Amino acid sequence: MLTVHHLNHSRSQRVLWLLEELELDYDLRRYERDPGTMRAPPELRAVHPLGKSPVLTDGERVVAESGAIVEYLVQRYGKGRLQPAPDSEDALRYRYWLHYAEGSAMPPLLLKLVAQRIASAPMPFFARPIARRIAQALETEVVDPQLALHLGYIDSELSKTGWFAGDAFSAADIQMSFPLEAAHKRAPQPGLKAIPDFLQRIHARPAYRRALDKGGEYAYA
Repeated sequence: MLTVHHLNHSRSQRVLWLLEELELDYDLRRYERDPGTMRAPPELRAVHPLGKSPVLTDGERVVAESGAIVEYLVQRYGKGRLQPAPDSEDALRYRYWLHYAEGSAMPPLLLKLVAQRIASAPMPFFARPIARRIAQALETEVVDPQLALHLGYIDSELSKTGWFAGDAFSAADIQMSFPLEAAHKRAPQPGLKAIPDFLQRIHARPAYRRALDKGGEYAYA
């Protein structure tokens, strides 16, 4: 039996969505973040040593990392759905975006979150101006230019067909949803059209709505 170890406000929402798109049966085990630190509870370490989400168990098998989980589910249970034909150009794009989501799109978003937390963190009054200047410089000189570069690139690619791997919806679109939802919340870029259109389309999908109903509150959406 498939079991999703689901943490609120996390990447595991993508796994629920994929399972709903594939119409697979699964159990859902919920974990709540610490409201003060926003960290996952220690109970998740009993499932995987890193104590992070998402984690999928399939019988005795434990699969971690959202990209690996997406590939596992599509290859083992997809029956050809939500992926392009093997060895096609679209299949190459599909693999590219599966890895790009976490390898390239998420790092500048995480840096922006770190910079914002540094600027607002409690500290002695005399250190506060210095910390805020460092955080502001990190955002304006490093993070924001990278975000503009990546989001402009993504918007341009999406504008070709509306999807990431050819002209059909695929698991690559599910994998890319999290960084784009996070960017829409933390670093909206005026002038982009394809990304907002993409988010509107995926949010309207029945399987996406079912996953939200099951997963609960999801701040990035």
